[in-house]
Amino acid sequence: MNAAILGKKLGMTSIYNADGEQIPCTVILAGPCPVTQLKTIENDGYEAVQIGFDEVAEKAINRPEIGHLKKAGVKPMRVLREFRGLQAQFNLGDQLTVEQFSIGDKLKISGKSKGKGFQGVIKRHHFGGVGMQTHGQSDRQRHPGSIGSSSYPSKVIKGMKMAGRMGGKNVSVRNVEVIDVLLEKNILFVKGGIPGSTNALIEIIKL
Repeated sequence: MNAAILGKKLGMTSIYNADGEQIPCTVILAGPCPVTQLKTIENDGYEAVQIGFDEVAEKAINRPEIGHLKKAGVKPMRVLREFRGLQAQFNLGDQLTVEQFSIGDKLKISGKSKGKGFQGVIKRHHFGGVGMQTHGQSDRQRHPGSIGSSSYPSKVIKGMKMAGRMGGKNVSVRNVEVIDVLLEKNILFVKGGIPGSTNALIEIIKL
């Protein structure tokens, strides 16, 4: 791992490259993220660097977290995350910013996908639906059809694709390209869409 940072998805827009091509991209507020703890094999059993994101008032976090962050000389942070493979590059209290990234870099971006609530099989699993509308069959176009088996095993098999809650899961996308970096505003422009709704927390790792 070369670089990592936490950020917030601001939304989508499009920009034009030197050839006049329109490129859809996502705007990310990335960092700054202070290093709040350096974990070692001797003390913790593994090596990792812990970073914080999204400064808040002290009353927004509990007292153990306040004490933990004060040890590092860091203001209260809403979010703390750990990344492995970075501990040799940073010291306690260092700030991780978008300076780690440059145009053309490939990223792995992780976040929680949009929650769609309870959905049927057509939206959730892309079923085609039942096309027949004869012999009284006029109200079953979006239903899944038969879900059971014959006399054996006479049950609904585990893992059957059915209606249910959709979205709201941790999703990662790889090889997302950096289109532009605005250092003074801590902004990253990446090509295409990424998981999560507006203002969703995301993790960014440079591949």
